[in-house]
Amino acid sequence: MHGDVIAFQDADFCCLEYIESYRREYLNVFSNKLMLEGGGMFDLIIIGAGPGGYIAAERAGEAGKKVLLVEKGELGGVCLNEGCIPTKTLLNSAKRFDHAKNSQLFGVHSGNVEFSMDEAQEWKKKVVDTQIKGIAFLMKKFGVEVVKGEAVFKSRGTIVVGGKEYNSGKIIIATGSSSAVPPIPGAAGSRVMTSTELLKVRSVPARLAVIGGGVIGMEFASLFFMLGSEVHVIEMLPEIVPFMEPELAKNMRRAMKGIHFHLSCQVKQIDDGRVVFTSSDKTEEIQADLVLMAVGRKPNIQGLGLKEIGVAVTKQGIAVNDLFQTSVPGIYAIGDVTGRSLFAHSASRMGEAIVKIMDGIMDMVNFDAVPWAVFTQPEAAGCGFTQAEAVAAGYDTAVAQIPMRINGRYLAENGNEPGLCKVIADKSTGEILGIHLLGGVCSEIIYGAAAFIQNGITVEQIRRTVFPHPSVSEVIREAVLQLEI
Repeated sequence: MHGDVIAFQDADFCCLEYIESYRREYLNVFSNKLMLEGGGMFDLIIIGAGPGGYIAAERAGEAGKKVLLVEKGELGGVCLNEGCIPTKTLLNSAKRFDHAKNSQLFGVHSGNVEFSMDEAQEWKKKVVDTQIKGIAFLMKKFGVEVVKGEAVFKSRGTIVVGGKEYNSGKIIIATGSSSAVPPIPGAAGSRVMTSTELLKVRSVPARLAVIGGGVIGMEFASLFFMLGSEVHVIEMLPEIVPFMEPELAKNMRRAMKGIHFHLSCQVKQIDDGRVVFTSSDKTEEIQADLVLMAVGRKPNIQGLGLKEIGVAVTKQGIAVNDLFQTSVPGIYAIGDVTGRSLFAHSASRMGEAIVKIMDGIMDMVNFDAVPWAVFTQPEAAGCGFTQAEAVAAGYDTAVAQIPMRINGRYLAENGNEPGLCKVIADKSTGEILGIHLLGGVCSEIIYGAAAFIQNGITVEQIRRTVFPHPSVSEVIREAVLQLEI
């Protein structure tokens, strides 16, 4: 759905007979031979200590394997140090500030409210440092050896880090992704930042231009708008967050009153804070103190020596099959570097699965049941097919959409904030195909949709399920009750 599965030519690659044969003949015979030739230092080497790599290391170490984890930066990777956690920490600070200023509807009058970016940054640092220490503790607990440095393949069973060689018959590449910067004239200017740099600013810019209306762009637009910046979002596509249901994306924009959206526009030049962009019929420009480049991510594959050992790479990243095997026996890849699903929780799930797969236990990841969330104000979250995707896949769909405000808990806590719940089901089987939410803290309840889709739960089963009252989660059951099945 949000990233095609890369298949190998052998049509029987994933059949049970082939898997069993591969497990017996390759994982045992080849791995043992290679470990003898390479010195047999580790049962498993993992390159990259992000949410995919460190989870794989934890699970393998827990299973008694001798594991080496290599990381050139800090434990936790981009997610913990430059992405998910620091972004959400600052967003929480901004939301608290916004709530303090705008809670009159709920009988709260806070007077003169001030925001300190310095103090928010210090809290962010404490959160990140605490999480890093937690990962370090787990690695030590499960006997995982951690080496800091950049890994380069010498051969398919040997890597070099800091001049020292390490050997294993099984190596996982989990090096993640980094911000992509398109070749726009002026993109290397001093006022242009990626999310990594913008997370470190110590003052709120008066004017922020965001190039890209995807998840990262919208979260930063929401963050700095709540802190008082004049925000412009320039998006090349006709709508923001393209994988969202169109109704949700449209209502998200409406809810973000005050943010200036420039859709179907292409940035042509950046000149010391002056951003020039074009639409179908005109050329416009805006002035900004800072410019955020948020046009996507690229896989971190440079410098690993993949070409030299024959690992196949596409524009999306390292090519893998459903068992996360690359084109080279004994080398696997998980997470963002594969281009399969660019979410931290996807990488973690892949990390869990690959450790089992290596032991011959089939643990396939259902990418159609991976939830997503955008932590803006208001939040959006979803899982499964959109209505258009379900129809394109050939399903005869039943669809229900209701406003969040019909839910008592939502209305009490969110007032006039807009919100929607949309449910898509298969008319013939009654199975849930997709659930999409806008409003409140919907990121906290979307796991339920993932559980429904992962386990093939039907409309009738949900109708018979008791949801707690009053809770916002009840809105899902209310929408399901309206499905004509």
